[in-house]
Amino acid sequence: MTLAAGQLSVLGSMDARSSKAKPAEAAATKPGTNTSFGSLKQINAGLLDVGYAEVGPANFPAVIPLHGWPYDIHSYVDVAPLLASAGYRVIVPYQRGYGTTRFLSNDTFRNGQQSVCALDVIALMDALKIQKAIIAGFDIGARTADVMAALWPERCKALVSVSGYLITSLEANLQPLPPKAELGWWYQYYFSTERGKLGYSKYRHDFSKLIWKNVSPNWDFDDATFERTAASFNNPDHVAIVIHNYRWRLSLAKGEPRYDDLERKLFKGPVITVPTITIASDFDGPAGDGSSYRKKFSGKYSHRIFKGIGHNVPQEAPQAFAKAVVDVGGY
Repeated sequence: MTLAAGQLSVLGSMDARSSKAKPAEAAATKPGTNTSFGSLKQINAGLLDVGYAEVGPANFPAVIPLHGWPYDIHSYVDVAPLLASAGYRVIVPYQRGYGTTRFLSNDTFRNGQQSVCALDVIALMDALKIQKAIIAGFDIGARTADVMAALWPERCKALVSVSGYLITSLEANLQPLPPKAELGWWYQYYFSTERGKLGYSKYRHDFSKLIWKNVSPNWDFDDATFERTAASFNNPDHVAIVIHNYRWRLSLAKGEPRYDDLERKLFKGPVITVPTITIASDFDGPAGDGSSYRKKFSGKYSHRIFKGIGHNVPQEAPQAFAKAVVDVGGY
C-alpha cells in the first residue's frame, strides 16, 4: 500500500496547528501498514541533488525526519501519513549516499562528517523555502538532528532524538570502552580496514540485513521490507560515505578544513536549547534512562522509553514515534 492509498486519517483529531491536540487518542497503526511513498521528488540543494518523499500540504508546518545507517526513508513510511493527518508537511530525504540523492559534482569529496550532514539538511530547507521545522531522527539521523538543533536553533522548532545526545567528540571517541560495549561496535572497526571496505562493498546487502537483525532482535520484518530499503544502498556513493563516516569518527580519516570551525563548536558538546523529546529503546541498554545526557538539553524536555523496540524506532513503533513528534511540536 502507498500513502496515496488512504492512510492519512489515522490520527484523527491530532492537529499540529492546535495546542489541544490529543495524540494519545489516535487510532493504532500497525507497523508495515504502508510499503511505499509513491512518487518521489528531486531538488538541487547545496552540494546535492536530493531525493525526498513529501507527504502533507505545503502550507502545513514542516517536519523533517532523518534516517540512519543501514536504513533509508522507508523507516518513516508509516510515520509520515500519521504526521500528515495531524496537520504537518513531512519531508523525508535520502541522506547523501542513499537512494536517489546524488552529488552535483564528481569532484566533491565524499564526506560523512557530522557538520556536513547537517548542512545538507539546512540546504534542503533553503531550497524548499522552509525557514523552520521540527527535526527528528535516529542513528546517524539523530546525530544530524542534534547538530542542527545545537548549531542552528533558529531553524529547528523542536527536536525528537532517538538515543539522546549523539554529537561526536573525536577526542572522546579515542577512549576505549569496556570489552562488552566494544563488541557492539565490531563493524566500526571492520570498516577501519581496507578488507572491511571491500567486504562492505561486496556484501552490503547481507551485511546490512545482519545489522538489522542484531540491533532489532524482536522486530519480525519480512524480506520485502528489507529489500525496499536495501535498494537505496546501490547508490554509487554509498560505500564511500559510510566508510568515511565511521573512519572520521575514529580519527582515521580527515574531514574537510572548511568545516573545522563548525566541528570545533561541536567538539565542545554544546547544550541544545530547543524543545526536545529523547527516546530510548532496548538498543540503548544501560543508557536507556537518559540520565547520562539529560543536562545537554536546557529547553522544555521529556524522555520516553520504548520497551521491546530495537534500533529502528520509527519503523518498529511508528505510532509512538509520531506521537512524540506531535507532542514536542506543542511544547
